[in-house]
Amino acid sequence: MLTAIKDKIMELPQLVAQVQKWQQNGEKVVFTNGCFDLLHKGHVTYLAKAKALGDRLVVAVNSDDSVRRLNKGPERPINSEQDRAFVLSALAALDAVVIFDEDTPLAVIKAIQPAILVKGGDYDANATSASPQYIVGAQEVKENGGIVKTISFEVGYSTTNMIKKFK
Repeated sequence: MLTAIKDKIMELPQLVAQVQKWQQNGEKVVFTNGCFDLLHKGHVTYLAKAKALGDRLVVAVNSDDSVRRLNKGPERPINSEQDRAFVLSALAALDAVVIFDEDTPLAVIKAIQPAILVKGGDYDANATSASPQYIVGAQEVKENGGIVKTISFEVGYSTTNMIKKFK
């Protein structure tokens, strides 16, 4: 069981090869990304809804350095990138997890060319790149014939609020 969980965590070249196999089999690949620092019901619900949009779900996780650059706070991330990837990969909804070190997952999106790009409800699938609600990679996915969707948040669930509650 542990091996199956660990096998979902891939480096980008391995992920690209796996996604190409899925695509060759006619499977629709869904992509999303995030920090997923303290996994909660809101995350799990979001990921299950994302998976329901296609056949395979790939999740890109911000590296520790990437999270720090997002200015989430001096104590973030709480969990290491490897721990966050491991916990995510244990979810049945996920088929693959990759860690990215850049500020955005654009390189991953370009490399795997998902059929569907998904982000949370605080983003806008129709926003332009000048907008803070712009979904990175939206233009590239649309140019490849894919679609971009947003999924509403579960009200009351937030990692930041969880951290405040712990304090």
